[in-house]
Amino acid sequence: MFGRVVLIGGSGFLGRRLAAELSQRGWAVRVATRRRERAKSLTVLPGVEVVEGDAYAPDDLRRLLAGQEAVVNLVGILRGGNGRPYGPGFRRAHVELPEKIAAAMAAAGIRRLVHVSALQAGAAAPSGYLRSKHAGEAVLRAAPVDLTILRPSVIFGAGDSFLTLFARLLRPLPVLPLACPEARFQPVWVGDVAAVCAEALARSASIGESYDLCGPRRYSLRELVAWVARLQRRRRLILPLGERLSWLQAAVMECVPGSPLCLDNFYSMQAASVCADGCALPFGRRAHALEEIVPAYLAA
Repeated sequence: MFGRVVLIGGSGFLGRRLAAELSQRGWAVRVATRRRERAKSLTVLPGVEVVEGDAYAPDDLRRLLAGQEAVVNLVGILRGGNGRPYGPGFRRAHVELPEKIAAAMAAAGIRRLVHVSALQAGAAAPSGYLRSKHAGEAVLRAAPVDLTILRPSVIFGAGDSFLTLFARLLRPLPVLPLACPEARFQPVWVGDVAAVCAEALARSASIGESYDLCGPRRYSLRELVAWVARLQRRRRLILPLGERLSWLQAAVMECVPGSPLCLDNFYSMQAASVCADGCALPFGRRAHALEEIVPAYLAA
């Protein structure tokens, strides 16, 4: 049985894919966004409406949730520490916003919530990003909601900020100094994450469950960047940096607005973003490999 769902953070990379997935499955989807222009393309999808509002503002949040039956929280930021291990940006986005969502849901009489967290989130995780994601999970577990938690590894797909970013960096640079070259990832396709999220939303058996989401293969960061270079037929020297130089590069780039690396990213990469051996996507979903998807949007 499908109904009405609001996507908080629905104009982002995963949110746009999820809106399309839910629309195809017959849901009435409300995409909440601070800037309607960011999600304008979604208005052509059947059953999708884009509503402008600030989810951090209680009055706006109540308006966004009005008349809905379920909520998906997709909000996540990768920079928010202001150079500190656990900065105010992370707390605001990953802890305080879930608190506000849970309170607004209780006031509106809504119980169903799917929350997108992060693989390796934990109280003792090495980064503010991962610790704050864990704290947000704890907030929601204590709230009166019917909760499902999804914990994806790094998500890839057309328009991503991961492999596409490295492709962009490789274009002008004959030599790429690479921080944390041995960091481990098990990338998962955005289409798989969206499908799992939609399935979880529809299945009452997923209430109270947490799902780690990974693709079928593990890679080091160096392997991924080298593969992107080959895919685009670019001969580039990838210069792996040791731990001290990696930290130094992150510290310097911390001060550059919009840079692709900061100190908290460095700390996050100390935790391998991989699933346990034998872990598979839930609900019988087959995980798509990078090699099946990425050439369609990154190949030269």
